[in-house]
Amino acid sequence: MTIVYVSLMADLVHAGHIRVLKEASKHGEVIVGLWTLKACGEVNDITYLDYDKRKEVLESFSMVKKIIPQNSASYKDNLLKLKPHFVVHGDDWKSGYQKKYREEVIELLKEWDGKLIEIPYSSDISDLKIKEEKQKLGITSTARLGRLRKLIEAKPIVKILEVHNALSGLIAENASEQTADEEIVTFDGMWSSSLTDSTSKGKPDIEAVDTTARMTTINEIFEVTTKPMIYDADTGGKQEHFEFTVRTLERTGVSAVIIEDKTGLKKNSLFGTEVEQTQDSIKNFCEKIKAGKKAQITDEFMIIARIESLILDKGMDDAIARARAYVIAGADGIMIHSRYKDPKEIIEFITLFRENDKDTPLVVVPTSFNSVTTNEFAAMGVNIVIYANHMLRAAYPGMMKVAKSILKYKRSFEAESDCMEIKEILDLIPGTR
Repeated sequence: MTIVYVSLMADLVHAGHIRVLKEASKHGEVIVGLWTLKACGEVNDITYLDYDKRKEVLESFSMVKKIIPQNSASYKDNLLKLKPHFVVHGDDWKSGYQKKYREEVIELLKEWDGKLIEIPYSSDISDLKIKEEKQKLGITSTARLGRLRKLIEAKPIVKILEVHNALSGLIAENASEQTADEEIVTFDGMWSSSLTDSTSKGKPDIEAVDTTARMTTINEIFEVTTKPMIYDADTGGKQEHFEFTVRTLERTGVSAVIIEDKTGLKKNSLFGTEVEQTQDSIKNFCEKIKAGKKAQITDEFMIIARIESLILDKGMDDAIARARAYVIAGADGIMIHSRYKDPKEIIEFITLFRENDKDTPLVVVPTSFNSVTTNEFAAMGVNIVIYANHMLRAAYPGMMKVAKSILKYKRSFEAESDCMEIKEILDLIPGTR
């Protein structure tokens, strides 16, 4: 039997996929390596459809003999197992992030005299273009809500950026950078920070901005974005109020809420013991977690417990004890925080926590300990990293510099180099022209 291997993500099946499968079927029995969620995450892509649904679609094609999972963006494991006579692929992977996988396939096929067949890629049809067009139409609350859990399952680490209005939301949605190996890196989601939301409204970070006002901001952000959001709910308020907050967030399409185990008037954690801050009892906070979990309707929504023990100098033992108790109470994730630049105590917590719990998602917010890279966090066992206030902190100095320049020179000419072109502003928002 002549084996022909075709590797597909097959999230949005189009004419390009059909061409590949038709060509493959001319040479033998086609085995499709269908990418799992983990494999998709390795190339910074998450499918809209789950594996079984994508498999069901491919099973309807007469050209396909068999479908097996491809658990990595690398073809190596499946090729070594099958030793196919042919691998068929579009010729679009000769450059970009897929280039290294193509080179790997060519080297592997040499071991058993296999052959790579590449068919011309049609630039007018691609998964990327179809998804871009789909994103322009927006996303439903339900689809956005479940996106975060998929990302955690698929990716080594999920990168979240703070947003405080629709413009910063567009930055989180569209910002991208190409790495040395031609991988395109983007942010995976957004963080609605109580600090930056209140500060952008000129109010103190003491929960002075109520949930209704914050939901207005979130709805404005959601109108122009598609990525999932994690909501900073501070202490969560009274247990009875927190239940309604959960329902409101879930109905809107927010993917997760983070609540911290403190009580009383909110004070920013980075003040530490400089100001009076009271940590809630383990028993009370566990009851709040349970109440929130009971209030939610879907399985997708996440309640993440934020531990303030290290912030308040309560010690590592207290932090670990609380983490374990909160997980037992039903928390979908644990966020650990520190006000020190040295990441030593954060690393110690992660190590101790992961000794007994390999699965519960861990979240860090490296505002202080900002020397650690996302790759390093991923290697430690962290699932989500939140850059929690950087968009607002970056905006203020720039605006102040321009304002002072106009005052100093009594004109705006000198400030132009610090401003983007007005045409860029007009092009930034679709539909402006």
